Amino acid sequence: MTETPDIATARARLLEIIKDKAIVHGRVTLSSGKEADYYVDLRRISLDGEAAPLVGVVMRDLVKDLSFDAVGGLTLGADPVATSMLHAASAAGERLDAFVVRKAGKAHGLQQRIEGPSVKGRDVLVVEDTTTTGASPLEAVKAVREDGGNPVAVATIADRATGAGERITDEAGVEYRFVYTLEDLGLA
Repeated sequence: MTETPDIATARARLLEIIKDKAIVHGRVTLSSGKEADYYVDLRRISLDGEAAPLVGVVMRDLVKDLSFDAVGGLTLGADPVATSMLHAASAAGERLDAFVVRKAGKAHGLQQRIEGPSVKGRDVLVVEDTTTTGASPLEAVKAVREDGGNPVAVATIADRATGAGERITDEAGVEYRFVYTLEDLGLA
C-alpha cells in the first residue's frame, strides 16, 4: 500500500497528469453544442490508475469543510469522481457512500433514477469531472431533491469558466467549488 501524498503534492501531480493526458487539442463540439479548439477529457484521468486516487484526495480536500455522507452525480462524468472520493475516504479510515444519477429513470426493475445507497434524508455532495454549462450538476441536484436528499454543494475537478458556477448557485441555491481553472490547465 502506498502512502497518501500531501495535498500540495497531490494537486501538482494531478494537474501534471491532466495536462499530459486529458487535454485534447483540435476542433470539437461540446455538450452545450458550442465549438471549442480543445477538449478536456477528464475521464482519461478519473479512470487512470495513478490519477484516480489523486482525484479522490484532491476533491475531498476541496470540500473538507462541508458535511455530507454521500457523493455522486449525473452519469458518466460524476461516476469515477464519486468512487475515487469513496475510496479516498476509506483509505483515510472514514465512510463515504457514492450514488449514480441516471439520465432517465429505468423502465424496469425498481425504476429508480438514483442508484446506490439511498440519498433520502441525507446530506450529499454533487460532483462531476468538468463543468461547462452547469446543466449536468443542476439535473443531478434536482434528482437528489426529488429523491428526498439534501445537496449541500456542487464540486468539479475543472471549471471551464463559462458562468456555470453562477448558474448553479442561482438556480440550485447551492455552493459551487472547483479544483482547477482553464488558466491552471494552460488553456486561458
